[in-house]
Amino acid sequence: MARKTKEQAEATKEAILEAAAMVFVDKGVSRASLEEIASQAGVTRGGVYWHFKNKADIFAALHEQLYIPFSEMFLEGLEKNDPYPLQQLEKLCVDLLKELEDNPQKKRLLTIFFLKCDYSGDMACFLEYQKKQKAQSMEAFSRYFERAEEKGYLSGHANPYILPRALVCYVTGIATEYLRNPEIFNLKEQAESLMQIFFKWVCSEK
Repeated sequence: MARKTKEQAEATKEAILEAAAMVFVDKGVSRASLEEIASQAGVTRGGVYWHFKNKADIFAALHEQLYIPFSEMFLEGLEKNDPYPLQQLEKLCVDLLKELEDNPQKKRLLTIFFLKCDYSGDMACFLEYQKKQKAQSMEAFSRYFERAEEKGYLSGHANPYILPRALVCYVTGIATEYLRNPEIFNLKEQAESLMQIFFKWVCSEK
């Protein structure tokens, strides 16, 4: 019975998060209320408070749903010590972009974080949080580029210090434009070509 209760509680928590994501996309984070989230999830407001302290707590949980798998994917790639780190990183970025079309939940979450939150008021604290996460991402990217430089795979004009920042801006820009205007992109077909533009400039002739 205890196990069933725990499983039910976890299912309710996931239902609240899924409902919150839909409400945030529809209303925007600042205009969304806990009452609307509870109604969408089919629970009471008290049921929401059982799992989350407030709207910011829900937002943080959604952010973890997206960021943790993303971070693990790039860190696991580093553990493989691939002999061709640039091709490895390029493929990871391609897979990341393609998943925007293949995974509606990730598309919904990115829409929230990129387009539906103004990061003011109760959400202002997430700016610093995102800054730290972006720094962690750039650190992971740096290690790929450092390995490429050690193996002689970087072109002479490619600065390994600037490259991680450039890659974050490039991928984020593509994702943002796709979320705003999905009709102008077919990421399943175009992700490889888009990333080739970046990595062709980065690679040496070796």
